[in-house]
Amino acid sequence: MAAVSTIKRSGSRFYINPDDGAIKVPGVTSVGNMLPKDYLTFWAARESAEAAVSNWDIVSQLVQRDPAGAVDYLKNAHRRKSKAATDLGSAAHDYFERLARGEVVHDRHVHIDVKPHVRWFREFLAKVQPRFLYLEETVWSDAHGYAGSFDAIAEVDGDIVVLDWKTSARVYDSVALQLSAYRYADRIILAETGESVPVPEMAGGAVLHVRPEGWSFVPVKCDEEVYETFLHLRGVFDWETEGKKRVVGKPIASGGEMVTGTQRRAA
Repeated sequence: MAAVSTIKRSGSRFYINPDDGAIKVPGVTSVGNMLPKDYLTFWAARESAEAAVSNWDIVSQLVQRDPAGAVDYLKNAHRRKSKAATDLGSAAHDYFERLARGEVVHDRHVHIDVKPHVRWFREFLAKVQPRFLYLEETVWSDAHGYAGSFDAIAEVDGDIVVLDWKTSARVYDSVALQLSAYRYADRIILAETGESVPVPEMAGGAVLHVRPEGWSFVPVKCDEEVYETFLHLRGVFDWETEGKKRVVGKPIASGGEMVTGTQRRAA
């Protein structure tokens, strides 16, 4: 059982400090979600359009019987595809962790959809030969109030680096912010014991990008300059979740009569 538990609130994940159970801080991914992602709007629209065209016979019948149901079916097309990708990624990550820990994984027990990923991860281990220091642990920033779970910290060619496994179609630049947050956190809370240990000094970060057709090991800049941008997003997170709720007060005039600051002070 993990030493650090999490909760979800308004779509964001928060980590609970195991020391007292009272302090809750946002997760690295939730902070990273403060980045504008306009491309997701176009992607979601395309998925809905493709669902309508590809399943026109079903959709047209549904429109006649249940128009509201047809709308729900189309507007959730991107969520169905996203969930399928997430499920595949989670399954692959589970096998990656087991292989990194030296466990024996029999191919006959691996789901056919992730068999290529398992094959390429084995090849990565054989070619790159990383020495894993930590796997699937939680970092905590006391200074800036966030936490997150990383895939691995390993020694590669004599350098200690933070690693992330990706099975997505491409490696997005936002991963640099994610890795910088792990790299410059204050401590690692070990899942097995709940003990906190310092985050080791690292030379950088990298992504292992695994697709059904192959794999690549990609260096990622995650230095202090990138980390500063992450910290700006940490501030935006506070604004979005709490800060903006307090900036607009109750009306102080009605009926078309404005009350000036001078009038308020005089009153």
